[in-house]
Amino acid sequence: MEARILWADDEIDLLKPHILFLEQKGYEIDTINNGADAVDMADEKHYDIIFLDENMPGLNGLETLAKIKAKNQSVPVIMITKSEEEYIMEEAIGGQISDYLIKPVNPNQILLSLKKNLLKKDLVSQKNTHDYQVEFRQIGMRLNDRLDVDEWADIYKKLVSWELKLEESNDEGMKEIFAMQKKDANTQFCKFIDNNYRDWIDGDEDAPLMSHNLLKSKVFDSVGKEPVFLIVIDNLRYDQWAVLKPLISEYFNVEKEEVFYSILPTATQYARNAIFAGMMPSDIERRHPDLWLNENDEGGKNMHEAELLKANLKRNNKQVKMSYNKVVKLDFAKRLVDRFNDLLQNDLNVIVYNFVDMLSHARTEMEVIKELADDESAYRSLTKSWFNHSPLRDIFKKISEKGIKTFLTTDHGTIRVDTPVKIVGDKHTNTNLRYKVGKNLSFNEKDVIVSSDPAAIKLPKTNVSSNYIFAKENDFFAYPNNFNYYANYYKDTFQHGGVSLEEIIIPFVELSAK
Repeated sequence: MEARILWADDEIDLLKPHILFLEQKGYEIDTINNGADAVDMADEKHYDIIFLDENMPGLNGLETLAKIKAKNQSVPVIMITKSEEEYIMEEAIGGQISDYLIKPVNPNQILLSLKKNLLKKDLVSQKNTHDYQVEFRQIGMRLNDRLDVDEWADIYKKLVSWELKLEESNDEGMKEIFAMQKKDANTQFCKFIDNNYRDWIDGDEDAPLMSHNLLKSKVFDSVGKEPVFLIVIDNLRYDQWAVLKPLISEYFNVEKEEVFYSILPTATQYARNAIFAGMMPSDIERRHPDLWLNENDEGGKNMHEAELLKANLKRNNKQVKMSYNKVVKLDFAKRLVDRFNDLLQNDLNVIVYNFVDMLSHARTEMEVIKELADDESAYRSLTKSWFNHSPLRDIFKKISEKGIKTFLTTDHGTIRVDTPVKIVGDKHTNTNLRYKVGKNLSFNEKDVIVSSDPAAIKLPKTNVSSNYIFAKENDFFAYPNNFNYYANYYKDTFQHGGVSLEEIIIPFVELSAK
């Protein structure tokens, strides 16, 4: 049996040819000629889908729909009507119908609607699997080419697109093939970064747009001409932006959707300070020694972003009124919504939202979060659920209502780690699992990307023999002491600071209010 159908229509006898056609296709169909009996039958028996005539005596189609949905919200209902009046369509859609057909209907229309509603997931899954098989070969061949920064961004966007499509698939084998290709892409990307990053920092003309020149390149031209909001969601990957996009698109048109490259380390104290300061970390340390803290210094490492931004604006001849708000607690976020009108007095409003970063850390420390986000798909879903119910969504709505230009971006991404790499360091070595800075570090060079000259990549050098090393792909660092414990504890957690497509290639979006 293909499916069990309930069909309610006061002229059901005239539909006998349609019913015979569907029965020949393997569908089991119960028929009724009024809405009240349809409600009772839907309550007594399971149906995979229900057809409702809109214009029935007694309970009409819309009233029948409401009663059926009150008892069974998930059952798909297809409304069939002679009327093309807009208000009926709107009420039916508001009542959560799955399809809407205008009489007279032919058997093929009915069959198409059934397949669309009952088999959509399987049909889409089959098509996605087939299409990815074709794309797999194309991506595989491209990974062996000498790709430039734009081509790598294109590869990553394609991988994200396929990851989102394939997560709806039932083909576990194809998902495994995709995971292998993504890992291969990350392997090649790490080689690309290792071979080119120093040249980019040295001023190579082929360098991508990076953290330290993001605001000057993409935001400052708009500042002073009109009010501007800049929203920075900490630790937001490109795939997370992809699942938030439909929600934000309720209020905004996406004018431009681009990516840029995070600097190394892909960690907040380096990448976000670089964004706001408009310069690399060693330059911040040199020009603003009172606003920069190194790894071993006491205190928060991102406490002076507002001051760095003001200095950046001044250096670029932007004499404007600005506000800077960092959201780390729910009550502050709600207060920010309440005083939204105060922000309208500024030329530039910057809001930094730390939730996604806190989510990744909480997932490491809290078992309940691990269970809620036990894989990439669930991690994206949790991000989407958070945004749906967060004050940030209220802020986006208010900005849209005022018609204000808005930029949305992040400071770096994150990656789900699975392979521990042994490293030895002294007590002054930093604790991050994806990058280490210190002297006398001991490691296997093939496992890491090494910078023995921090000045060459414009990072602070805390002492003469300081090295920076970066974890690659899905690796994370663990000390030999109690190695197995920490290897198991941090396995499958989301970390940042190292080199991967997910951490480095990140979204920058320009929005205009609808």
